[in-house]
Amino acid sequence: MSYSIRHIASVLGGEFLHFRGDDPIEHLLLDSRRLIFPATSLFFALRGPRRDGGAYMEELYRRGVRNFVVTDQVEVSGMEDANIVKVTDTLEALQKLAAFHRAQFSIPVIAITGSNGKTIVKEWLNELLEADYSIVRSPKSYNSQTGVPLSVWQMEPTHELGIFEAGISRRGEMDRLAAILRPTIGIFTNIGEAHSEGFSSLAEKAAEKLKLFDGAEVVVYCNDQVETETAVLKWQEAGNRYGDFVGVSWGHRPDSVVWIQSEENHGDSMRMKLSLHGTYGEVVLPFTDPSSVENAMHAIALCFWFAVSGKLGTPLEKVLLRTQQLAPIAMRLELKSGINQCSIINDSYSADLSSLGIALDFLSQQQQNARRTVILSDILESGRAEPELYAEVGRALQQKKVDRLIGIGERIGANAKVIGEWFSGEQVYLGSVGAFKQEVHRLHFRDETILLKGARVFEFEEIDRLLTERIHQTVLEIDLDAMAGNLRAYRQLLRPATRMMAMVKAFAYGSGSYEIANLLQFHGVDYLGVAYADEGVALRRGGIRMPIIIMNTENAAFDSLLQYNLEPVIYSFPLLRSLEKWLKREGVAAFPIHIELETGMNRLGFAAQEWEELLRVLPAAPLKVQSVFSHFAASEEAQQDAFSKRQAAAYLEMVARMERALGYSFIKHISNSAAIVRMPEWQLDMVRLGIGLYGVDSSGVGELGLCEVSTLKTTIAQIKHLHDGDTIGYNRRGIARSGTVTATVRIGYADGYSRNLGNGVGKMWVKGRLAPTIGSISMDLTMIDITGIPDVKEGDEIVVFGKELSVRKLAEWVGTIPYEILTGVSQRVKRVYFG
Repeated sequence: MSYSIRHIASVLGGEFLHFRGDDPIEHLLLDSRRLIFPATSLFFALRGPRRDGGAYMEELYRRGVRNFVVTDQVEVSGMEDANIVKVTDTLEALQKLAAFHRAQFSIPVIAITGSNGKTIVKEWLNELLEADYSIVRSPKSYNSQTGVPLSVWQMEPTHELGIFEAGISRRGEMDRLAAILRPTIGIFTNIGEAHSEGFSSLAEKAAEKLKLFDGAEVVVYCNDQVETETAVLKWQEAGNRYGDFVGVSWGHRPDSVVWIQSEENHGDSMRMKLSLHGTYGEVVLPFTDPSSVENAMHAIALCFWFAVSGKLGTPLEKVLLRTQQLAPIAMRLELKSGINQCSIINDSYSADLSSLGIALDFLSQQQQNARRTVILSDILESGRAEPELYAEVGRALQQKKVDRLIGIGERIGANAKVIGEWFSGEQVYLGSVGAFKQEVHRLHFRDETILLKGARVFEFEEIDRLLTERIHQTVLEIDLDAMAGNLRAYRQLLRPATRMMAMVKAFAYGSGSYEIANLLQFHGVDYLGVAYADEGVALRRGGIRMPIIIMNTENAAFDSLLQYNLEPVIYSFPLLRSLEKWLKREGVAAFPIHIELETGMNRLGFAAQEWEELLRVLPAAPLKVQSVFSHFAASEEAQQDAFSKRQAAAYLEMVARMERALGYSFIKHISNSAAIVRMPEWQLDMVRLGIGLYGVDSSGVGELGLCEVSTLKTTIAQIKHLHDGDTIGYNRRGIARSGTVTATVRIGYADGYSRNLGNGVGKMWVKGRLAPTIGSISMDLTMIDITGIPDVKEGDEIVVFGKELSVRKLAEWVGTIPYEILTGVSQRVKRVYFG
């Protein structure tokens, strides 16, 4: 939707300092770094404690923005072609505009508030309902005084349901958010310590948060939590909310509206039986930790009530089945290699008890090092007494089996004794980051995983720089959130019983080995697939416990298969006989294997003329067939669908005969990334997700909304101003014209940047523009033509591929496929993992 600037000025009660014309407005802009659509953006010059948005107007005007909302009288000279609206308060104006926009819609709006879990409840509720509704929801954690207006502004006439989160940190804030959101349905997650400094008590904070639901018809909450139930009941009484109002409590008590009658913990999943007014249901959650179960139950309770009350068109059983697909939401963390074989987890964004718990969970998931160190700053503005606060820190460290705490700051050091009453590991306390830098050589960091957890004011970036391994300034960044999102996108296409095998061969398509495998293990993938046994061994040594299939087994690797519990693919009779002979010699029976059938790829696998012999030999061998599979040769091409169907028919006929011959069932799989999308009928028992996991949609359908997970960056080593006729690079392939400016960047063919991209074939992203290569690609360096690109400096960052420049485009330029580009990134390029 769009509104004219004149209409917006009227809604805001503002006056034009300058009027150029009645422009249509579609986008709201608060941050100059996030400018995408200058012609239709309205910039609100917000004033904060550190920055005044008015200081960025001139820059934005140069970049094409022509519509501004300001508080102060501004000098319009130099901005004569702009609409400038003056209001009393730009934040108030932003919220007023968002409230006006919200009033144009009568769809149900679900608002979520509470101390913890808002974002994950929102995302899981979306996962449970998005198949049935067109949903608009808060992006990321946009729940603040500015985040909520930006979220609501996304509402369009096509939407059928809104899901938004709202967070506050002091009195009076919720009234503003309630006026914007006007929810019809509420979820109150819990009441805890986060952002408590603005309130005199938890009760006061709960009462303030519950103002969000003053006009709501339904509020969901957990009555297992005494503080939460007390707060909700007081709020109900104070507002005389009876009549049509519904309080949907959930919990383990029989008087709960949604009653958890029983629950069974199966180690990696939780099975629960629920009832509501005589309607019964069963859910299976793919996790067991109390926090995730609580968050999931908020969403499930609302869906259960929706279904029973007749407000949900989807059958209850269908929604409850979807709970098995809920995947943990990735966290805002950064994992990278450190000095002396250490791994560094950088979470120096904030320091509070809630986010510390999340970070410690992430730390405990990393299995690559036995020793764990936490570097933690003072925890500021918690609203709790320090002895109580730091006792909780000590308990958390002890619970997560941390070996060493390095405390940075005066307050954490002053509470060392309190922490020591609960935490038995080594403790070191330093007054500042400066003191840490002086003592770093005495702290002996080696073969450990180190979590950096500090409030922003402590500037833990200095510690990060000291401990991070320096290879060279070319870096491959891997977005773990994007990978988790791609995984969810494919999982949503699967039937509930279909398993997922993720291919992490070739160093996880260039992205890394155990780091990616750790993420997939965390998200409950059923199998990992690697090319060779040594890749599987590396994953086992990195702490990966899930089943690993070795796609290309060699005789020399048999010992490793047994030692590291790896499951080989058997694709020929010589390999089968060699393995059988080795197993008999070792006295091993029922060894797990996977059988590959050749149906048309003509790469590896038992050919059709060998199938009769295979049926005769397999039942007598000391083996246990875990799966039988084949490969589609051209699942991404519609013109090859008839051939794909013949492949599938031959495969299914053979596996049916094999099951009869063996006398037991096994996993059947034939679908790769493209087939998951294009041929859902061939999902069978399992699918194999490869390049799609990394954000490349090989199906060509383009409806999954995948995000490329990898960004390859480098930096400028030197800039040269050349003369007409100057030559560039080996063999003088590049020829300069008068005024040519080149940048030599720190990447070459030894890093995986193909020599075929030289001489203008390839381009790199520089300051918002594409700069072509000039001359030949060297082993370690590449020259690019930056003539006419302003403000480029030595040391500036260059994007080789990523969000701004797709890896598909590079592959197209060089005449190859994205697989080759991704897997070709050299091991000397440092990998940095973001979540």
